[in-house]
Formats: sequence, C-alpha cells, structure tokens
Amino acid sequence: MTRSPYTSTSLLLCLAPLVCEAFLHQPVTTSRRQRSSALESTASTSVSERPPSLQWDPKGYESWVWEREGGEKIKINYVAGGLDKKGTPLVLVHGFGASAFHWRYNVPTLAEERPVYALDLTGFGLSDKPLIEYNAELWRDQVGAFLEQVVKEPAVVAGNSLGGFTALYAASSFPKLTAGCVLLNAAGRFSSPDDAVTQGAPSDVFEPIKMFFSRAAIYGTFFFTKQPARIAQVLRQVYSVDAANVDDELVESIRFPSDTSPNCAEVFYRVITRTSSTKLPSRTIDALLPELTKHGTPLYLVWGESDPWIRPQVATKIQSLKPDAVRISIDAGHCPHDEKPFEVNAALLRVAKECEAKAPFLA
Repeated sequence: MTRSPYTSTSLLLCLAPLVCEAFLHQPVTTSRRQRSSALESTASTSVSERPPSLQWDPKGYESWVWEREGGEKIKINYVAGGLDKKGTPLVLVHGFGASAFHWRYNVPTLAEERPVYALDLTGFGLSDKPLIEYNAELWRDQVGAFLEQVVKEPAVVAGNSLGGFTALYAASSFPKLTAGCVLLNAAGRFSSPDDAVTQGAPSDVFEPIKMFFSRAAIYGTFFFTKQPARIAQVLRQVYSVDAANVDDELVESIRFPSDTSPNCAEVFYRVITRTSSTKLPSRTIDALLPELTKHGTPLYLVWGESDPWIRPQVATKIQSLKPDAVRISIDAGHCPHDEKPFEVNAALLRVAKECEAKAPFLA
C-alpha cells in the first residue's frame, strides 16, 4: 500500500507525538517461534526498586559548543560521569521529545564502572533550538562531533527510539569513533518500493495551502501535548509493562524545555514535518547495517519486547539483515532504559565489556 504524501490535519492532531518515533516503520511479520528463538532474556526486577538517579536540574549540566560547518555555533547540554574510570565510554542518545535526563537511572550506575555521557540533541532538552533544518544528518553529525571533541576516544553509542537511529547513523558514518552500537527500540525505516515512489513525487501546486494547515495543526498539537497531564498519559502508554517510573520529575524534564525558547513550537513543526510524509530520512536501516559489518562494529539490540510503537518484529527484521547482531530482550515497552533500568544497565555494561574483548586496544 502506497502511503499518501500528505498527512491530514486530523491525523496530525491525533498522532503528532508518535510521528517522529516511527519515522515510520513498515509492518514486518514474523512467527512467534522465530521471535522467541532469537531472544536472550533478562530477569525482571521488583517495581519498587530503583537504582541511583540523576537529579533534574532546569539549569542544565555540562555544556559544549558545537561549531557546525559554516561557523554556526550551537550550545549543547550534556551530563557526564565516571571520567576517572578506565574502560570504553558509553554515549547515550535520547529519543524524540526527551533529553539526557531520560537516562537518569542509567548514568550513575554505569559511571561506577566506566566513563558515560548523555547529551541533548539539537532542538531538544536544554540544548539550543535554532531555526535550522532538522533531519537525521544534523543529529548524526552532532553525535560524531561530540565523540571527536568531547569523548575523544572510541565509544559504544547507544540510543533509544529517534536516538537509536541517530546512534546507528553515527556508528555507520564514523567507524573510527565508535567501538559498538546499541539500539534500544530504535526508530527508522527499511527500504521498500513505496519509498522510491513517494520520495520522487513532484510538488503539488496546492502544497503551500496544505503546509499552512499542517503548520496550524502541528502548532496546536504542540501546545496540547506539552501539558503535564498529556505528557504523563503518553508516557504511561509506552511504559507498557510497568509505569511506576512515570513520575512528576520525568514529566517536568519533558515539559520544561518546551518553554525555554520562543522557537520551540517552530522547531517541533520542523521536526514533525521532516520525519513524516514525503520527507523521509535519506538513509534506511538496511542501508546502514552493511556499513557496520564492513568496519567490524558490533551491533546490539536491547529491546523492550512490549513496545506498542516500535514492535519486536522490527528487531527481528534487523537480525535477519545482520545475523551477527546480538539481541537482549527486556520485559518493557518503548523506553526500556527508564522502565527497567536495572536490566538495561546490566545489558549496557555487558555490551561495553564484550566490545572491549573484541577490540582489546579499547580497554
């Protein structure tokens, strides 16, 4: 079925919070037997237990100024820990609408064993929100520059959702800066005949009118979705196994940045329209995976198997395209790192150690 090159106003009003999360995936079908045989399961943890946490700070944490080609400077917020430790660093990349704080239960534990960084992507969190074109290449280049200028050594790059695709794109583009790649319920697209048809469609003479109504709809959606009650509602939908960690601090960390710049609504519009409809990422998941194989970059899938947005069949599809990818199953929804942090922390530490074993010079 060919996707319409335009998204209706009513659909945007209902689905705008989800648009970027999917980029959007085509359905992939696998049997229950195929799916279960591919998994490595981890034990569940008591919902009452929580690991050490970062404290939400609306003033931000560390800052780094990213100077892009052409001289434009963008101030980036990030958090770092364990810098006195040895070992391959971990770099954590958040998903759409979130920030470095979404790794609140991961950074302190990981930092006990090795260096760890979590950064706010441009346009999100407490990083700058310039009026520029927002696309996958922007965030890929940001992560690449961060690895080169801040981390300054090869690192394992892990990302959730939109950040998962960013991690994959960065790892495939900057192999000398990455020791491994971890996808936590990553967004992205697989190539299909429909993509070629849609991407090549000529502009419609009514495009300016449609864009006007899309802008009005998305602006309205922005002001609706940034309300605390709506944020909490969406989070509970995607923390589909255990929503105990959907708390006021997490909600505020998502709400607050939406009021930090007069550009916020316009940035939201640009991100939504860039990642939906005809404006697809220039690279697909299946185009990037061979680059990891070419450079010997290990790939791990730390996957929330009860994700209502990006379903486990996506991870199975990635495994079919890259059979040496290691899958670690988590009993969680779309954000397993915050919903089940104990399991994800153990998985990430395992990944870092295995990447060191595969390339001992990194240890």
